[in-house]
Amino acid sequence: MAAIAKDINPKDFYDAIVRFDESDEAQEFYYQVMDLPTGRTNSDGSEETVRDRILKAYAVLFCEEANLEPGAKAGVDEVADTADRLYIGGAGYDPQHWYRMKYHFPVIDDDNYDRFAALVLSDMNAGPLHDAALNDGDTLVVGEADPLHMTKEQRENQKVKSVSFEGGAK
Repeated sequence: MAAIAKDINPKDFYDAIVRFDESDEAQEFYYQVMDLPTGRTNSDGSEETVRDRILKAYAVLFCEEANLEPGAKAGVDEVADTADRLYIGGAGYDPQHWYRMKYHFPVIDDDNYDRFAALVLSDMNAGPLHDAALNDGDTLVVGEADPLHMTKEQRENQKVKSVSFEGGAK
């Protein structure tokens, strides 16, 4: 029987994404998981994969200003436009708290936008961000556009919203 998305351990998936650049096995596992069917159908009638599901969830959680249709997937532009707006714990912290920089994604492009989206969602579900939310109250915060070029005063006065999943990993 072929594997399906619900059979994948979320922690193993998170670990594969984090180790992606270091290990051929991690890359292979990542690609296998991303291509697994979820058992759902896309609006165009095609079989939904984990990649599709992740990009849809990312769009709902982080791409509010992109005005995507319900059920639409975040594309490279939407992920790239939101990547610099994600903070761990709270806006205005030092660069180590900016999510993209912490996980060494200097560029978000066609080659890695889906991996970045998968990293964010799997971290919220089964990674250190999940643990920090449960134990320390730290969450992922979405700030305004271009925080890397904001002044300290602009960062302190920006509008932010906290994003978290209910339940977490099983």
